[in-house]
Amino acid sequence: MHDEQKALVYGLTAVLAWSTVATGFKLGLAVLEPVQLLFVGTCISAFVFVTMAAPRGWPGRHLNLREGALFGLLNPVVYYLVLFEAYDRLPAQIAQPVNYTWAIMLAVLAVPVLGQRLSGRMITGIVIGYLGVLVLLSQGRFDAIPQLSWPGVLLAIGSTLIWAGYWLASIRSTTEPSALMATSFCLAVPVLGGLCVAGPGLPPLSRDTLLYGAWVGLIEMGITFLLWARALKLTAHAGRIGQLIFLSPFLSLLLIGAVLGETVHLTSWLGLGIIVVGLLVTGRPKTSTLPER
Repeated sequence: MHDEQKALVYGLTAVLAWSTVATGFKLGLAVLEPVQLLFVGTCISAFVFVTMAAPRGWPGRHLNLREGALFGLLNPVVYYLVLFEAYDRLPAQIAQPVNYTWAIMLAVLAVPVLGQRLSGRMITGIVIGYLGVLVLLSQGRFDAIPQLSWPGVLLAIGSTLIWAGYWLASIRSTTEPSALMATSFCLAVPVLGGLCVAGPGLPPLSRDTLLYGAWVGLIEMGITFLLWARALKLTAHAGRIGQLIFLSPFLSLLLIGAVLGETVHLTSWLGLGIIVVGLLVTGRPKTSTLPER
C-alpha cells in the first residue's frame, strides 16, 4: 500500500543523511589515511549487508564468489579509494559537486553499454553539466587558472566513471542485491586490510576512527540506501520523490561552509546549479534498477 507521508519522511531522511557525507569524508580524512577510513567503513557496511542478506538465505545459493569479487573490487575498493583520494586533495565544495556528475557519465556510458541512442537532448544536457563543472572549478576567478590539485580533479572525474560503470554492470547481475552487496563487501574487507598493512598501517582503534568509519559505512554505503529504497516502495509517485535527491548537494554545500569552515564561493553554487540543470536535461537511462544517489 502507498503511504505518501511516510515516503516523504523516508526520502527526506535519506537526503539529509547523504548531504552530510562530504563533510564526514573531510573530517575523517583529517585523522585517517584514505585506505584506513575506507577499511573501517567497509567493515561496518559489510556487517550491515550481511545482517540484511542472512534472513534471505545468504550465503547458501546466493554466494557467488566470482561475481562478488568483481563487484567488490569496483565497489567499495577502487571507487572509494579514488573518491577519497580526490577528497583528500580538493576542497569539499569541489569534490562533492564533481562527483555528483556521475549521473551524466551514466547517460554517456549507457550508449555503448545498453545500446541507447545519444539524443540531441542528452548531448545538450551533457554539455550543460560539464559547463557547470568548469564554472565550479573556477573557484570564483575567471582571470587566472585556479590553484587546485588537478590530479585531484582527475580523480574526482574518474570516480564518476567508475561509479557509473559499476551500476551499469550491476544491471546484468541476477544475484539478489543484498546478497551481492554482502558478498562484495565481505570480500573487500581483507583486501583493504591488506592494503592498510602494506601502506599506512591498520587504523588505530579510537572514538574518532569508529565515528568516521560509521559515518562512511552506515550513512554513505549502508542504511541510507535502505531508507531511499523504502521511500520509493511506499510512494505511488517515484518521480516526485526522486526529485528530492537534488536537495542533497545544496544542503551539503551549506554544511561544508558551516562545519568545515570552507569559504563557499558563489561559483560553487552557480556551478552546482548548472550541473543539476544538466542532469535534468540529460535524464536517466531507461532502466528501473539504477540508483537515485
